[in-house]
Amino acid sequence: MIDLVLAFDLILMTTLISLAWLLLASRDLFRAVVLFIAFGLLLALAWTRLGAVDVALAEAAIGAGITGTLLLVGLGKLGSAERCRRTPRPTTFLQRLTPAVLIGIIIPSVTIILLLELRQLQIVSSGQQGLVLSLLDISGTDHPVTAVLLNFRAWDTLLEKGVLLLALVSIWSLDQARPLFHQEAPSPVLKGLSQLYLPILVIVSGALLWQGGYAPGGAFQAGALLSAGILLAILGGRSLLPAWYGMPLRLLAGCGLLIFILIAAATLLAGNLPLQYPQELAGALILLIEIVATVSIAVILAAAVAGGHPAEISATEQQQPPSSEGTS
Repeated sequence: MIDLVLAFDLILMTTLISLAWLLLASRDLFRAVVLFIAFGLLLALAWTRLGAVDVALAEAAIGAGITGTLLLVGLGKLGSAERCRRTPRPTTFLQRLTPAVLIGIIIPSVTIILLLELRQLQIVSSGQQGLVLSLLDISGTDHPVTAVLLNFRAWDTLLEKGVLLLALVSIWSLDQARPLFHQEAPSPVLKGLSQLYLPILVIVSGALLWQGGYAPGGAFQAGALLSAGILLAILGGRSLLPAWYGMPLRLLAGCGLLIFILIAAATLLAGNLPLQYPQELAGALILLIEIVATVSIAVILAAAVAGGHPAEISATEQQQPPSSEGTS
């Protein structure tokens, strides 16, 4: 049985290295993106084998899912893979040397480093695991990862929310969104899938959010899944109400960072350090942060996939009757 597990791990490692090599060497952009998504899914499996289930969920949902989707959207804006190919040019000496350098130097070097690391696996210390577990009773949660992310190292998570919001602001500053929010003739297949899967995605997202307090899960994983539900609903024919395009949409995107700042200010005014929760309120505050962050992450990721900032709709356009073109 141990030999089968070892064989599986070796096959998984070999497949990951092969996929990484293929996607980096691919001249077809679409093929490279597909290989990247496959690499992310297998990497999530590798994290699971290492016992880091939280990291595996984040990699599958955000690393492979959302990032892969963003790459496909970007590729769609650039054009097809055939049009993105450049006219062949004479290769230089350095370009011809690159494969030899990779094969002859980098791969053996990485192999030696991995073998040296394998020798250290038996003597790796548990780090701060004992300290985290000893303080778990006062953290407000039963899961050590959630305790670290939302209590002991809450400032790191606050900054992560800020980075996500900054990324969305950067996308919105570049261009106006394509008409993703105005699907007039959705595919019947997408419409049926959205009706079937949207309730399931919402329920599973809520379950991931709730179990983050005692098992792998939490706001990032739940938010990524909820954003997939939002995009599926939009592609299935649903659209945002015009009133949500302005300030409400921006508030939903920024509420994850805003709730962190408000709680930091409240704890500071209460005489504690910022984000140092009172023990009796720690659980409730962490749950509040997780719920608001889930909504914020879902909106940010869905809006990032949509492209640029939503177009402002004037009162005249809101009152304009739908076009009758194509009807008799």
